[in-house]
Amino acid sequence: MHDARPDPDALIAQLRNDEARALRGKLRIYFGASAGVGKTWAMLSAAQRERAAGRDVLIGVVETHGRSETAALLAGLDTLPLRELAYRGRTLAEFDLDAALLRKPAVLLVDELAHTNAPGSRHAKRWQDVQELLAAGIEVWSALNVQHLESLNGTVGAITGVRVHETVPDTVLDEADEVVLVDVTPDELTARLAAGKVYLPQQAERAAQNFFRKGNLIALREIALRRTAEHVEDDVRGWRVEQSGAAGNGQGGASLQAWNTSGAILACVGPHEGAAQTVRTAARLAGQLNVRWHAAYVETPRLQRLAAAERDRILAVLKLAEELGAATAVLTGADVAEQLSEQARRLNCATLVMGRSEPASGWRRWWPAASVSLPRALAQRAPALDILEVGRADSARRLARTPLNTPRADDDDHEKAPIHWPGYAWATATSVALTLLCTPLASVLELSNIVMLFLLGVVGVAMRFGRGPSALAALLNVAAFDYFFVPPRLSFAVSDVQYVLTFAIMLGVGLLVGQLTAGLRFAAGVSTSRERRARSLFELTRELSAALESTQVVTLGAAAVQGHFGGHALVLVTDAADQLVLPTEPPEGFDAQVADWAFRHSQPAGLATATLAAQPWHYVPLKAPMRVRGVLALSPAQPRWLLIPEQAQQLDTLARQIAIALERVHYVEVAQQAVVEMESERLRNALLGAISHDVRTPLTALIALAESLQTLPPEEHGNAARAIVAQAHELHALVNNLLDMARLESGIAGGAVNLRRDWQSVEEVVGSSIRAARTSLGDAVVQTALAADLPLVEFDAVLIERVLVNLLENATKYGAPPIVVGARAEPGTLVLTVRDHGPGLPAALLGHEQKLFDKFTRGEAESATPGVGLGLAICRAVVSAHGGEITAANARDGGAEFTVTLPRREPPEPAEAQL
Repeated sequence: MHDARPDPDALIAQLRNDEARALRGKLRIYFGASAGVGKTWAMLSAAQRERAAGRDVLIGVVETHGRSETAALLAGLDTLPLRELAYRGRTLAEFDLDAALLRKPAVLLVDELAHTNAPGSRHAKRWQDVQELLAAGIEVWSALNVQHLESLNGTVGAITGVRVHETVPDTVLDEADEVVLVDVTPDELTARLAAGKVYLPQQAERAAQNFFRKGNLIALREIALRRTAEHVEDDVRGWRVEQSGAAGNGQGGASLQAWNTSGAILACVGPHEGAAQTVRTAARLAGQLNVRWHAAYVETPRLQRLAAAERDRILAVLKLAEELGAATAVLTGADVAEQLSEQARRLNCATLVMGRSEPASGWRRWWPAASVSLPRALAQRAPALDILEVGRADSARRLARTPLNTPRADDDDHEKAPIHWPGYAWATATSVALTLLCTPLASVLELSNIVMLFLLGVVGVAMRFGRGPSALAALLNVAAFDYFFVPPRLSFAVSDVQYVLTFAIMLGVGLLVGQLTAGLRFAAGVSTSRERRARSLFELTRELSAALESTQVVTLGAAAVQGHFGGHALVLVTDAADQLVLPTEPPEGFDAQVADWAFRHSQPAGLATATLAAQPWHYVPLKAPMRVRGVLALSPAQPRWLLIPEQAQQLDTLARQIAIALERVHYVEVAQQAVVEMESERLRNALLGAISHDVRTPLTALIALAESLQTLPPEEHGNAARAIVAQAHELHALVNNLLDMARLESGIAGGAVNLRRDWQSVEEVVGSSIRAARTSLGDAVVQTALAADLPLVEFDAVLIERVLVNLLENATKYGAPPIVVGARAEPGTLVLTVRDHGPGLPAALLGHEQKLFDKFTRGEAESATPGVGLGLAICRAVVSAHGGEITAANARDGGAEFTVTLPRREPPEPAEAQL
C-alpha cells in the first residue's frame, strides 16, 4: 500500500522556510531587456497606485536619466535624502541605507539594482543593501536589466561587444518574490531612443551605433523573455511541490507530483582566462535544470608554481562561483582527470562543465601528451559522466583582482617561489665530488659501477633539493662520465655507440627521479596541510569539551584560531542583556561597529566579505543551534587564506565549535542555577514548614500558659511556671540549632569556623553533656561505658559537647532507655558512641543512613515529636570541621547507635601540657 503521509523533514523545512519568509520583506524586480524599456516608469506608476491605496511608499533612490515622463511620476512620493560621500576630491551621492532602516516604510523603491556603491559604503553593491533591507522586513522594489545578470555576462558581451562591469548574482533574481517583465519591441525602443526618451541626444547617437543595434535588441529581448520564463517555471514548480504535499495530507491535488531532478553539475575551474565563463555557464545551466552545482579547481605540482596574479584570478573565479550559488573546493593531485572524476562521484554530479582548451600549435601538436586531452581522460575514467565544453567569451568582464595576499591551496603559499641557487650549487658540487672520487677508481671499477655511483648522486640531490637541481646533476654527471671515463677520455667523443644509450638512461633516470621526488614533496605538503587542519580542529574540540566557563571557551577559541591562521584573534561574547561585550583595549584596526553589525545580522563582515571589505579584520558570527552567541574577530597573518574554500570552511568550523561550546556552557550555568534555586526553594519550604510547626507550638503554649496565670489559683502558679520554663528551653534549643547551623554552614562555605582546640578529658566532656541534656532527657536512664585508659584528646570541648547533647536528645525523642554513652581510644582515633534501646532506624533509611544527617531531615517525616531536623546536621558539620566522621546504624541487640570518630594524636608530656 502506498504511504501518502508527508515527509516530516520536508514539512519542518517548509515550516522554517515559511517562517523565514514571513519575517523577511518581499522583493519585486522590474526586469527588462535593456535600458529605456520603461522599468523605472512602470515601478513609479505602481508606487503611485500603492500611495493612493494608503500604503507608506518611500523612494530610496530613483534614476530618471533626465526623462521628463519619469520625473513627473515622483510628485507626491516621499523621497529619502541621499548620503554624501567624499571620494578623490569629489562628493558622491549614494543611497542612505541606515536612514532607510530607521524609517522602515511599507514599500521602498531602490532603483539600479546592479549599481556599485562608492568606496566607504557598508556594502560594495546596491543589491547587498537590498538584502539587508529585506532581512529587516521591508518590501523593496527595484529594476534590473538582463545584461547585468552575472551568468549572462559573457553571453551578452559576446552579442553586443560591450563589457558590462556591474553585475548581480542570479540568485537575487531567482529569490525575488515577484518579477515584472517590462517589454517593448526593438523598433519601438529604437524610436524612443531617437526621440531622446532614453538618453540625451549625444549619448543616444553613440548608443544607436553600438549597443542599441536592432540585432542586439532582438537577442537581448529573447534572453530576457527566457529568463523571465525560467522564473515563472520555478514558481510553477514550487506550486506543484506544495500541491504534492497537500495531496499527501489529503487536501486535494492527488494527481500532482513534485518534479524530481537528479544529478548535480560540477564546474571545472582552470587556470585559463575563460574559467569565469565556464562558471557562468554552469550557473545558468543549473538554474535551468533546477539542480545543485559545484565548482572545483585542481592544483597540480605544475600549477603550484603559478604566479601570484594567476592564483588571484583562480580564487576570484571561485568567489564568483560562490556568489552564484555553488559549493566550491580546491583539490590537490597530480592527475586532474582522476581528481575531477572522483569529485563528481563523491558529489553525485551527472554533468561536468569545463572550458574548451586551445588546440595545440607548432611542435606541441606532435607531443604525445597533446593527443590525450582532459575530456578524453575524463571520458575514460567516468564513462557515465556527461561532459559539456564551454566556448570562450572574450567580451566578458574581467573579474576584479582582490587586494589580499592569497596563498596556494597547500596553506604554505607565497609569491612565486624563487630559484633556489644553493640547490643548483650543491648539484654542481656533488657532480664534481663524484668525478674526483671515481677518477682514482677508474682503473679498479667497471664503467657500469661508476655509472651507478653517478646515478646515486642524482638520487641524493633529487631527494634533498628537488626536481631542478636533480636535472642539472643528471646533465653534469652524464657530461662528466663521458668526458672523464668513456674512451677516449678527456674528450666528448664516443668510441662505442652503446655509450649513447648509457648516457640516455642516466639522463632519463635522473629526470625521472627528480619528477617523482617533486610529486612526493607535493603529496607530502598536501597531507601536511590536511593533517594540520584536522589537528587544529581536533585539539580545539578536545579542549572545549573540558571547558566549564565561558572565559575558558573564549581563551581556548581565540588561541586555536590564532594558532591556525596566525595574526590576532578575538572571541567576543554577549552579556546578560544580550549585548556584545567589546574589549576594553581594542587592538589596532578592530572596529566595534562592524563586530556589532555582524552579531546583529548574523552575517560575516569585514575582510574578504561583501560587507565593509576594506576592514583589516574579518568578523564571523558565532552561530549556535539556538542563537548567535558572539563574534569571532580575526586579523590573519595571510589575509588571502580567507579566500581559499578549505580555509574558509576551516574558519567556519572553528567558529561553530566555539559557538556550540559557549551555548553548552551557558546551559550548564542555567542548569546549575536552576538546581541551586530548586535546592534553595526546597530548603526554604522545609525551614518554613518546620518553623511554622515547631516554633509556633511552644510559642502558643507559652502564650496560653502566661494567660492562664491570671485565672489559676496561687498554688498552681509553680506548675505553670515550670511548664513555661520547659517550653522556653525547647524554643531556645530550636533557635540555637538554627543559629549553629547557619554559623557552621557559613564556615563550611568558606567562612571561618573557629575551633578552640585544647587537650580535653573525655570523661569530663561526656559528664557535662549529660548534665546539659538533663532537661530534654527527663526521667530517661543514661549509662556510660567509658574505657579506663582514655587519654587526653585535642578538640573543641564546647562543640563536641553540643554533638553529644544533640545525640542524647535524638535518642530520647526516637529511642527508648536506657541510653548508653561510650568512648574508647583506638590507634589514631577517638570513638564516641550513643545508643538507645528503641525500635532502631526507620526501614526506609536502611542502606541510606547518611540521609539522616541532611538538613531538615527527620527520622519520622510525619510525627508529633518536636524538632526541625537540624540536630544531626549540626553534629555532622562539627565532626567534619574536626576532620572526623559520624555514622548511624542499628545495634545488634536492638536500638540505634550513632558513632563519632575523631582523629587524635598522642598527648604531650605533663610538663609540656602545663606550659
